[in-house]
Amino acid sequence: MKQLAEFFPLIIFFVVYKTVDIYAATGALMAATCIQMLVFWLKHKKLEKMHLVTLVLVLFFGGLTMFFQDDAFIKWKVTAVNALFAIGLLVSRYGFNKNLIKQMLGKEMTVPNAIWDKANLAWAAFFAICGALNVYVAFNMSQEVWVNFKVFGLLGMTLLFTFATAIYLYRQQQAIENK
Repeated sequence: MKQLAEFFPLIIFFVVYKTVDIYAATGALMAATCIQMLVFWLKHKKLEKMHLVTLVLVLFFGGLTMFFQDDAFIKWKVTAVNALFAIGLLVSRYGFNKNLIKQMLGKEMTVPNAIWDKANLAWAAFFAICGALNVYVAFNMSQEVWVNFKVFGLLGMTLLFTFATAIYLYRQQQAIENK
């Protein structure tokens, strides 16, 4: 159920975009993200850093979009989020010697640190590629194509990459156990 709640603002954005326009969808995204964070806070008495970063960026870029009535700002939000996640993974690992992918999945799987580092680097690269793809689609294709890419393309890519990472880590763990 928690995973479904993560997509609540995205679903709201998509539905409002399809029924009204990008500006109403942006306002709905901002409101839905605030509601989502409030619910998480009431339920868990804390917000994860990822949630806080997303909230700040949604409100910042959404606010600029609404104020200037320019959809370029909300389009840049997607790239900014992906860039921050990529940078966060790299800085945490190489600046603070903390592998965030290992911290998230290390309780589920046991593999050597070199494998965790590869997974961490792969996710950083994935986020960077998603951010670059977003810029290309957002500013070279129609708004309709961008919205569909943001909702379905990036989500699909993320689910596939998550699945690929799980398979990679599982196979590495199995190889170690079979030695």
